[in-house]
Amino acid sequence: MPSAEPSNLSKDWLDQFFGFLENEKDASIYTLRNYRQALCGFNDWYVKENGQSTSWENLKRDTFRVFLRHLGRSNFSQAAIRLRFSAINSFYKYLMRRGLIEASPVKGITLPKPAKRLPQFMTIEQMVQLLDAPGAEYRRKVLVNEKTTKKVQQTPYLRDRAILETIYSCGLRIGEICRMLAEEIDANELVVNVHGKGKKERQVPIGKTAVEAIQSYWLSLVKPPETNEPVFFASEHKRSPIYPRLVQLRLKNYLNACGLDPALTPHKLRHSYATHMLDAGADLRSVQEMLGHSNLSTTQIYTHVTTERIKRAYNEAHPRA
Repeated sequence: MPSAEPSNLSKDWLDQFFGFLENEKDASIYTLRNYRQALCGFNDWYVKENGQSTSWENLKRDTFRVFLRHLGRSNFSQAAIRLRFSAINSFYKYLMRRGLIEASPVKGITLPKPAKRLPQFMTIEQMVQLLDAPGAEYRRKVLVNEKTTKKVQQTPYLRDRAILETIYSCGLRIGEICRMLAEEIDANELVVNVHGKGKKERQVPIGKTAVEAIQSYWLSLVKPPETNEPVFFASEHKRSPIYPRLVQLRLKNYLNACGLDPALTPHKLRHSYATHMLDAGADLRSVQEMLGHSNLSTTQIYTHVTTERIKRAYNEAHPRA
């Protein structure tokens, strides 16, 4: 049976909810994509099971318990199941705050506990190798093209070096690096004003090496950015902000060039930043503030990483371990 659209009322609510996430919550493109897929996925399942449009305001808790069992039987991972119910739960909370419904039908549903996974990170040596990769790749391209008249533009490689240095120096999310404004770096005070999740702002220290990489990139531009320009890192051949997908693709290219795992994402640079900071003795509260975490428990996962690393070193080195 072909999937039907939600009722007009429910469809309006969904559109309003997605608009709220994008415009008021400043949700990332990934959150918007995941929540849209989750809510539309539930709608498709409901229509197939019941042969009628989804009326979100009339759904009962038992419906979502059946949906939970369906996801389990379909071999969805615990993380995938929790993501879908997180989207549904957020949608109902939105409706309740606006007085459109009185209670959430998903409240009280027990979900599978998330598997404990330690964040992936790179060693300091691997990070240095990655940060040097754009320069090495530029030099390689120059050598390859020496016998031709084709000129290799250095600016994209200087930009990529500056992006990687800034992400690692400040522990930024990919959305934060793409939204960064030219006026928000204070090269004298070595701080950056960061626009984080939910339109929250924070000030983060930035290292001299990252500042120098940014300044080298700016000097390579035909027209360096003015302080009031909305572009910090520009996409190629135009003065529009770089977008997440381009950062991911460029990173994959450099990981391959270094012989590192190309599946590593820009977020792993943020994991590496936090792990290296704690390894070097930074206190947990400071790292929490620099990462922009609302809850300390989110930051504490990195202490587990350092503890496990220390345990392995002890077991390998101590004669009576």
